Formats: sequence, structure tokens, C-alpha cells
Amino acid sequence: MYVNTLDPAIFHLGPLEVRWYGLVYVLGFLIAGWLLQKNRHLLQLSKDDVWDLLLYIILGIVIGARLFEIFWEPSYYLSDITRILKIWEGGMSFHGGFVGVVASVWYYCKKKKKNFWDVADLLSLPAIIALALGRIANFINGELVGRVWDGKWCVVFPNYDDICRHPSTLYAAAKRFIVAGWLYFLTKRKWNPGFIFWNFVFWEGLGRFVVDFYREDVLYSGLSLGQWMSAVMIIISLWIFWKKYKDDCRNLFK
Repeated sequence: MYVNTLDPAIFHLGPLEVRWYGLVYVLGFLIAGWLLQKNRHLLQLSKDDVWDLLLYIILGIVIGARLFEIFWEPSYYLSDITRILKIWEGGMSFHGGFVGVVASVWYYCKKKKKNFWDVADLLSLPAIIALALGRIANFINGELVGRVWDGKWCVVFPNYDDICRHPSTLYAAAKRFIVAGWLYFLTKRKWNPGFIFWNFVFWEGLGRFVVDFYREDVLYSGLSLGQWMSAVMIIISLWIFWKKYKDDCRNLFK
């Protein structure tokens, strides 16, 4: 058993508090920016184009993730409007951020007349790494706790209750690092545009669906909202694989 007494703040500078959760977002954007700059010649982007795209990504993630979270917990956020702006405290919906970033990147690519799928493939690896780090930050924050369990590595989250639980956020982080390894493997070969992105969608959706069985959450017909939305991700990506990427799937281990 482990009692999670980790401090969500890295350090304080007077009234300014720097949190692990906020650092994760900064690292994720830096990794994405570095990869975009490194590969901008493949996408025919200038240095300024890369920073513009990164701004679109930041706005898409933050706005989408927060809007979905407000939708899930309106009473919490609308009772104190200032909570909406405190993204460093957590409460960012993965599915909302996913929808937001896809929409913002699609709009950017349409505006700049770039191939959306090429950009989406390139961003998939840094995205899954940032998401994995985000789940570690969730664990430090003591949020998104797991279901009750008395196993060897169960964790007590004092800010939630005094019951030992699954460290589900660490399971989610490990799952995403595994997916990152798979996506990295895919980057070593040439595929039809969009194939890496749809691998990201499928494996993230499948992993989230499985891991959420260990997460404390409100259930609807036996599944959480996150699992229902992940099921949609799985079904759509399988359909896309069947319709557009049959050859790529056959060539995976050739």
C-alpha cells in the first residue's frame, strides 16, 4: 500500500505556483514544436508556419478539453467561473482535447492548403507521449482515482478518501507509453498518409476502454462516458482501416 501525499506544485514564487500538470502541457508543446521544426521540410512549412500551427494546436487542446470538462461537471465550474481558467489544476478532458486539436489542425491545413493526414501522422507520437506524462501528473494531483482494491500496489488518495484503490492513472500512463513505442515503430517505414494517426486513434481508444475498468467513475449502462466515447473511436478507426488501409495492415510485419 502507498499513501499518495505528493505535492502537485513543483515550487512557489510568492503567489505564483508552478505545478507538474502545467509543466506536462509545456513539455508536450515543446516536443511537438521540436518535431515540427525538424520535419517542416517534409510538410513544406516555414519556421513561422510551424509556430502558427503550434498556436492552433494549443488553442484547440485547451478550449476543447475545457469545454468537454465543463459539460461533464457544469455545477463544479459554473458555481465559480474562475475555475474555468485554472487549467493548471487539472480537469482537462482527453476526448475534448482530441476533438479540439483535430478541428484546429484541420482548419489550419485547409487555410494553408496542406495535407491534414501528413500533419496528423507527425503529431501522433508527441501527442501520445504528452498524454502519458499527463496521466502521471494526474496521479501527482491525486485525481481520477481508481476503483477500490486491496492489492499489493494499491494507493490511498487522502484528498479523496482513506480507501486503498487501483493507481489507474499510472496504468493509463503505462498504456500510452506502450502505444508511443508502437507509433515510433511505425514512423520507421513509409505508410499511406493517415495510417499512423488512425493507429493512434485505435490504440488510444482501446487502451482507454480497458484501463477505465479500473477507474472510479459514474457508469451509464455499465460503462463510463469515457469508455462509450472510446468505443466510438475504436469502431470508427476499424472501419477506416478496412476501407482505406487494407494494404498497410497487411504489410505491418513484412
